Formats: sequence, C-alpha cells, structure tokens
Amino acid sequence: KGRKGESSRTTGWEYNAEETGNIPYLSGYEQEAGPGLTFVQGGTFSMGRDEQDVMYKWDNHPRRVTVASFYMDETEVSNQDFREYLHWLKRVYPGETTKIQNATPDSSVWRSELAYNEPYVENYFRHPAYADYPVVGVSWNQANSYCAWRTDRVNEQILVDKGIITHDNTQSGQ
Repeated sequence: KGRKGESSRTTGWEYNAEETGNIPYLSGYEQEAGPGLTFVQGGTFSMGRDEQDVMYKWDNHPRRVTVASFYMDETEVSNQDFREYLHWLKRVYPGETTKIQNATPDSSVWRSELAYNEPYVENYFRHPAYADYPVVGVSWNQANSYCAWRTDRVNEQILVDKGIITHDNTQSGQ
C-alpha cells in the first residue's frame, strides 16, 4: 500500500501527496496461492560439472541456469484428487467413454514378472484405503490434462467467490 512520504526513484517527487499532484503509488501486492500449493522461490545456479566432481567428467560443461519462481503442490497428487477429476469428466461428458478411459490411470504398471501385485492392480486406484496415496500409472498427457482441469476449476471457484459467475452443475461438453 502506498504511504505518504515515500518518493519516486525516478523524479524524487513524493507519492500520494497533493503538493506533487497525487502521483499514485501502490505496493505490497502478494499473489494468493491456490489450494494445496506452496511458493517456491526461483533463483540462479550453476548446472553441470563443478570443481568437486571427483571423476572429472567433462561431458557436461557448467552453465548458469535461472529458474523463475513458481507454485507447487505441497504433496503428490493423490488417488482421491485424480478420482475427483474423473468424476468431473463423467459428469460433464457422460456419453464419451473413450475420453474417460483415456484419462483413467493405467493400473497394469503394478504387474511384474516375479511379483504378485494383483491386489494393487485391482484395488490401488479405486479402494478407499488408498485414497490419500499418490496416484500411479499416469502418463504425461494425463497429468497435463489433470493440471489444466485443476487450474480451470480453481479459477472458476475464484470467479464464483467474487460473484462474477455462479456454479453451473448442468454444464456438459464444455
């Protein structure tokens, strides 16, 4: 929030003061994190070989890399989170079974030649006992679609909270 008494670094004139024409200045904006997200501060670091590399491999030359700040989930996406996504797909696209099947995680990732994992194949994603466990068997495309869906739903809730739109439980195919 702009306070009287602060002055411009450009002109030296005081902000929000009648004598200087009430130059507007607002500060202190902070972005609100979405539900379950935490802020990760960006920065610059050196990626590649460094002086501490005891093997002295020169196949990865050091370079400076800058990563922008971003928000990240506090925990992995759970089976319950992903089932919520599938529930929404079933409600909005009731006749499109292919779309829903393509979004469903692949439970066959639990199968292994010398292991007996059939209980996981059958139950891991669907059973309530595993609701808070991380979702498994999701492809990059499925994960990307989930992220886009989650962003849309969070933004929709913000618009509802601000009174800009109302919830539409009858939406379909949109």
